[in-house]
Amino acid sequence: MVMNGFEIIKRDGVSRLGRLKTNHGIIETPVFMPVGTQGTVKAITHKDLKEAGFRMILANAYHLYLRPGDTLIKDMGGIHRFAGWDGPILTDSGGYQLFSLGVLRKITEQGVIFQSHIDGSKHFLTPERVVEIQENIGSDICMTLDECVKYPSTYEYTRESTELTTNWARRCREYKKNGDYMLFGIIQGGFYRDLRIKSAVEIVGMDFDGYAIGGLSVGEPKGVMWEMVDEVIDILPSDKPRYLMGLGFPEDLIEGVRKGIDMFDCVIPTRLARNGNLFTWSGRINIKNAKYTKDERPVDEMCSCYTCRTYSRAYLRHLLVSHELTSFYLNTLHNIHFYGVFMEKIRESIEEGRFEEFYREFKIRWKGGETNDD
Repeated sequence: MVMNGFEIIKRDGVSRLGRLKTNHGIIETPVFMPVGTQGTVKAITHKDLKEAGFRMILANAYHLYLRPGDTLIKDMGGIHRFAGWDGPILTDSGGYQLFSLGVLRKITEQGVIFQSHIDGSKHFLTPERVVEIQENIGSDICMTLDECVKYPSTYEYTRESTELTTNWARRCREYKKNGDYMLFGIIQGGFYRDLRIKSAVEIVGMDFDGYAIGGLSVGEPKGVMWEMVDEVIDILPSDKPRYLMGLGFPEDLIEGVRKGIDMFDCVIPTRLARNGNLFTWSGRINIKNAKYTKDERPVDEMCSCYTCRTYSRAYLRHLLVSHELTSFYLNTLHNIHFYGVFMEKIRESIEEGRFEEFYREFKIRWKGGETNDD
């Protein structure tokens, strides 16, 4: 058994190269975790993920609790055995999913009452129950229960919500039964500087195994989001992992690393792949566009993934517009491979002391959305 923990191997300015130690392996950071909500990353196999360089995925406690059930997963030997994944798994507590339910949920001091989006059945989740669910699932890293407020929200509502998240975090911390997993606290505070700082100070004071910055990327301007990160990043202990939840565009990942973030997750590479949005080293293209109808080039001539080695843009477009299921797989395979190489290059640049150089080169060639590659 590996002792849980975190160590910094190398610093390049504020950026950090680290090792996150879990019971299912050691993960090099900065790390991007593909989202496997139901215990699987959509449209791709575990084998493909490993070949793309991924050793850690994220699953969602809320969804697994509703289906197939945390007790069933426990009876089946835990999520790793049940899902056939032998690497580390982080489970989100479901705070964001509960936030997304809107009128289907009611928040109280004790917990959250909600209706299942699957069958309408009523449920009540407390902070203690959320930790228990993740223990039953067998997560390597568990998250505290929090409330994610919408943007914009009033100061008064955000203040009350932040206090609730802090109280819930304390109850989660007190409930933790054993040391076989890591428990991360989540910082909230909406988009108010003083509330973000207050939340960070209070959550850090509980001495969690790691710290997540939550409640961002919910519709706010990108500049406002980074302002909130800047307010709290220096409050977080330098010797523990820092996790920025729900961010996933390449330009966000590299910016986060530049600010000292160690962990990221997002559905972006897989969700966009299913819609025909594919990543290249110059930016993102929409393979559905008519200009690719007779394009014999691979998605990215710099890419070595199976999709790029084998198929043209024209063929991938044909699969997408024909609604062939193979399109989901091949597009996802490419995007996941791109992200794997991207994170590997970030880690290499930190190790070699040239992260700023890599950052500047990336910013010069990265165009974000549809590239002008005619």
